[in-house]
Amino acid sequence: MKEMSLDEIRSFQQARGLHVTGELNPETLRAIEESRWKLGDRSLYLQNSPLMHGDDVAALQSRLTEMGFNCGRVDGIFGEITESAVKDFQKSVGVKVDGKCGPATIIALLRLTKIVSGGTPSALRESAVQKNRGPALANKVIVIDPSSEEYEREIVYDIAQRIEGRLLALGASVFLTRGAQNNPSESERISFTNESGADLLISLHVDHHKNASARGVATFFYGSDQHGVHSIVGERFASLVQREICARTDFLNCRTHAKTWDSLRLTKAPAVRVDLGYATNASDIERLARPDFRDTLAESFIIAIQRLYLAAEDDAKTGTLRISDLRNAGIRR
Repeated sequence: MKEMSLDEIRSFQQARGLHVTGELNPETLRAIEESRWKLGDRSLYLQNSPLMHGDDVAALQSRLTEMGFNCGRVDGIFGEITESAVKDFQKSVGVKVDGKCGPATIIALLRLTKIVSGGTPSALRESAVQKNRGPALANKVIVIDPSSEEYEREIVYDIAQRIEGRLLALGASVFLTRGAQNNPSESERISFTNESGADLLISLHVDHHKNASARGVATFFYGSDQHGVHSIVGERFASLVQREICARTDFLNCRTHAKTWDSLRLTKAPAVRVDLGYATNASDIERLARPDFRDTLAESFIIAIQRLYLAAEDDAKTGTLRISDLRNAGIRR
C-alpha cells in the first residue's frame, strides 16, 4: 500500500463514512483493505471466522438484493444469509448450487439485470418488519447503549436510566449495555444487542472537539453512499430523534448523518447513535448538568420511539406529543 498523506486519509475516511481522524487506525486500515476488492477479483464463500469482507462482498449483496434475493443488510460481510442468497440465485439460473460466488456465478450475475421494482427489496423488507410490529411498545425490545468515556459516562448513563424508566412504564422490555461502573468493548455491546433480539438500539454519547465553539446535537444511522445502501428504519428514527430533541430544547441542530461505524453496521436491529452536545462546550455542558434538561431529553426519545411505530395517519406534529398522551390513548397495551 502506498503511503497516504494526511489529507488523503481524511478524504478516504469521509468517503467511507468513518470517523475523520487523519490517523491510520485499525478501522481505517480495515476499510482500505476492503476497498481494494472488486467483484470478480476472487471467489467469495462462507468461511470460518474471520468472515470474508470487502467491497466485492458488498457489490455481490447489492446485486443480489436488486434482483430480489434476501441478503439481509448490505454490510460487505459474507455471512450465512449471504450464502443462502447465493444458493437461491444459483438455483434460479441453473449453475452449481454450492453457495460459493465463483466464476460461473459471477458471469450469471453480470448477465442479469434487476427484476424487482417499487423500491430496494431490503428496504421494503425492513419497513415491512417495522410496520408489522404494531404501535404498542409493550412487545418491543429496546437496547440503550450509554458510552463509557470518562468525560461523558455519568451524563449518558443518567439519561439512559431516565429513558429506561419511562419505557418500562409504557410496557417495553429494556436492556442497558453496561452498568454504572463497567465498560464493555464495542464488540461486546454489539453481541449483547444482537443476542437480545432487539427491535432498536440507541447509543448515547457526548461529543468533544478541540474547538470549544463546537456545540449541538447530531444523530447517526447506518448508510453508505459508496454502496448506495442505508437503513430505512434507522434513518427515519434518527430523523425523529433529531427533530424531537431540537423542537423541545435549545440544542443547536447538527442534523442526521449516514455512517458505517461498526456499532451501526454490525447491529442487526436498526441502530442510531446520538451525540448529545459537546463536553468541550460550556453552554452544552451547562444544559446537560440540569435534571430538568435530562428529563426533556428522555421524553424526546420516548416520543421519537413511539412515533417510529405509529402509522402515518396516527402520527402527530413534532414536539406536540407527551408521554401522558401515550398512556391516555392506551398505546402501551
